[in-house]
Amino acid sequence: MGAGCKGVSLVAIVSTVAYLGLEARGVEVQCQIAPGVPAFAVVGLPDKAVAESRERVRAALSAIGLALPPKRITVNLSPADLPKEGSHYDLPIALALLGAMGVVDPETLAAYVVVGELGLDGRVAASPGVLLAALHAGSVERGLVCPAVQGPEAAWTGHVEVLAAPDLLSLLGHFKGAALLPAPVPGEVAAPVRTADLAQVKGQETAKRALEIAAAGGHNLLMVGPPGAGKSLMAACLPGILPELTPAEALEVSMIASVAGGLEGGRLVRARPFRSPHHSASMPALIGGGLRVRPGEVSLAHLGVLFLDELPEFQRGVLDSLRQPLETGEVSVARANAHVTFPARVQLIAAMNPCRCGHLGDPALACSRAPRCAADYQAKLSGPLLDRIDLHVEVRAVSAADLVLPPPAEGSAEVAARVAAARAVQTARYARHKARTNAEINGELLEAIATPDEPGRHLLAQAAEAMRLSARGYTRMLRVARTIADLAGAETIGRIHIAEALSYRRQAPRN
Repeated sequence: MGAGCKGVSLVAIVSTVAYLGLEARGVEVQCQIAPGVPAFAVVGLPDKAVAESRERVRAALSAIGLALPPKRITVNLSPADLPKEGSHYDLPIALALLGAMGVVDPETLAAYVVVGELGLDGRVAASPGVLLAALHAGSVERGLVCPAVQGPEAAWTGHVEVLAAPDLLSLLGHFKGAALLPAPVPGEVAAPVRTADLAQVKGQETAKRALEIAAAGGHNLLMVGPPGAGKSLMAACLPGILPELTPAEALEVSMIASVAGGLEGGRLVRARPFRSPHHSASMPALIGGGLRVRPGEVSLAHLGVLFLDELPEFQRGVLDSLRQPLETGEVSVARANAHVTFPARVQLIAAMNPCRCGHLGDPALACSRAPRCAADYQAKLSGPLLDRIDLHVEVRAVSAADLVLPPPAEGSAEVAARVAAARAVQTARYARHKARTNAEINGELLEAIATPDEPGRHLLAQAAEAMRLSARGYTRMLRVARTIADLAGAETIGRIHIAEALSYRRQAPRN
C-alpha cells in the first residue's frame, strides 16, 4: 500500500496468483482511485475473462448495495509482462477496489492470497487451481481467501488459514468482525470405485501374466488381437490390481485435477487415474495446450494409466507426440506467450486389432487383403513409439470351449497382492532415488540393480543381436526382467527372467 499525489486515494494491494502449469506465481492486484473522467480500466496483460471482470465486479458491488465512485479507477496486475488468464481474478480485483474505497482495511487484505470468480449477485463461484493457490499461500506465509465450495480442497494444505466465502457480503462481514466464517475441513478421501475383475476374463493366461508384470513395474503394454478377445476388459481390470496412491502421490494427482477444474468437493482420490480418450482426440486434448494452456489426458493420467484403444486409429502425429512424455515423464507445451511443463509419468496400455478387419490369421474369417491389410494398418504406428512399449502380447480369439469354462480360481485380489509385494520391494529399493518403479530406472542405477547373472548375460547378448534390440529396447527389456524377478522374490536376475522378458519384446522387422 502506498500514497499517491495530492487528491489521489491510497493504492490498495491484494495478492493473487497466475497459473503456469503446476506453478502458481504471485501477482499483485493494485487498485488506484484518482480524480478524473469516470472510467474503470484493468491493465497488465489481462485476457478476455480478466477484462470482463470489470462488469462482474460492478454488478457484485451493486448487489451488496455499493456503487463505484465517479472517478478514474485503474487496476494493475503486476508483474505486467506476465499473461493473466482466468476468472479467478474477480474477487481480488473487487477486494482491492473495496480497499481503495476504504470499505475494507488494506492492511487486513495484505495478509491473504485471494482467488475466486464473482457472480452478478455477489456470490463467490469456484475457479480452477485453488489447491495450487493454497500451497503458494503457505509458501509466502499468508492465508487464503477462496470460494466456499472449494474450502475443503484448500484445507488439505493443513497449515494455511483458509477463508472460504460463499459470497462477497459474508466475506466483508468476516473482515469487519460481524460474523466470522467457519474454518473449512479437508474433503473426504473418495472411496475406490470397483472395476472389472480378472476373474471375468476367460482364458488369456499369457495376456493376464503380461498385465500383472505391467502393473508390478509400471511398464507400458500393447495388446494385439481380434475383436472380442477381451483386450478392453483386461485393460479395465488394471486399476483393480494397482496399489493405491501414497499421500504424496495423491497430492500430485490432485494438483493436476485442481488446475483442470476436476477436483469436486475437495475430495482427494487415492485410486490411480485411468484415462481412456477416444481415438478422435486432438493433440492438445491428449498432450495439453490450447489457447489457455491446460493439462491433457497424458497429464490427467499422471501416476496412473492411459488406455488407448484402437491405437492405429489415432492420428499419427498425435501418437508420436507421446514419445517425449513416455521417455521423460513430463510434457512441455511451448506457446508464444508461455512455456508450460506438466508432469506425465503414465503407464501406457494400448490395444489394437492385427489388421483393419481384425481377422488376420483366422482361417474361418480370412482377411481378403492379407498380408497387405496388416502391413498397412500396423504401419500407422511409428517404430520409435513401439520401441517405448515394454510388453507386446498377442491376444488370441476366445473359443467357445473357453467361454463355457468356470471362472478362474484367481481374480484381481490375488494378483493385486503379488503386485503390492513387488511394488513394496521397489519402494524400499528406490527410497533414496527419484524413481518409483522399475519402469523409471536408468543409467548407473539400472546397471546396479538390473545386471543379470552369467547365464542371463549370455542369453541377453545372443538375443540382443538376433532381435536387433535398440539401446532403448535393451534398457526396457532389462527393466521388465527386473520386475519379473521381483514378482518371483529373486534378488538377482536369472536366465529364466531374461527369457520371459524377451518373449514380450517386439522383434525389429528385417529388411
